[in-house]
Amino acid sequence: MKIKNLFLGVATAAMAMAAASCSNIDEGDRLIYVKPAEVGRAILIEDFTGQRCINCPTGTEIINSIVETYGEDNVIAVGIHSGPLGFAGNSKTVGLMTDTGNEYYTRWDKENKMGQPWVIFNRKTSPDSHYNNWAAMVGTIISEKANLSVKIANAYDAATRTLTTTVGADGVNGTVNGKLQVWIVEDGVPALQMMPDGSANKEYIHNHVFRVAVNGTWGEDVTVKEGETTTKQYQYVLPEAWNADNIAIVAFVYNDGGVENVAKKHLVVHEGETEK
Repeated sequence: MKIKNLFLGVATAAMAMAAASCSNIDEGDRLIYVKPAEVGRAILIEDFTGQRCINCPTGTEIINSIVETYGEDNVIAVGIHSGPLGFAGNSKTVGLMTDTGNEYYTRWDKENKMGQPWVIFNRKTSPDSHYNNWAAMVGTIISEKANLSVKIANAYDAATRTLTTTVGADGVNGTVNGKLQVWIVEDGVPALQMMPDGSANKEYIHNHVFRVAVNGTWGEDVTVKEGETTTKQYQYVLPEAWNADNIAIVAFVYNDGGVENVAKKHLVVHEGETEK
């Protein structure tokens, strides 16, 4: 019995010492920091296209093939109708060119030297009009890791046609200073397109059409710290001509080094799709 009591006394003393030792550790030092897991860097393809461009349907087919190969979560294409072969529309024919799209166009091709179509990958590559090379170019950068991830949550009030989108950027590696850009794009838009044979297809279906920059042409300043989430929320009233069923949000963080990461989220989840 005495031996048992001795063991109990030693154990109690050890526990008391441990408790006292813990009480001397600052709160901020008691938890071990675990670095966030690595995340892949999705690829943003900015496709500078035009309805009067006979080579653009071929470029679109190649981009669609790339997206199909890698998945829409990993390669996100946006058709920016702009430039000398863009079409603003008239009273009889729908045009998809925008002033914002033209501003993007002139940012990289002020003198209209490129011809159309041409693309930029993650704002890291030079504008490239050789569409037979695009798949190989994507292949060289698809495995890159990112310093942050981007997540999007959408809500829609059909009565007022008001879209509310919440964008979160989760820091994974270091501190990223840049700009957050939020775009609205639309699929399934029937509109004029000049075809490779020179004919005019008035019912051509345009997908991932750039519609508007929700938070300004060049986005807004943002800082994303490792292990933390930076969140922004926006509202936008959709014009009657836009089909809410085909609307998606594209959000990305970029800086002088290019696009840090990009994500896309459809406003409406269609049958057969899963909510991400």
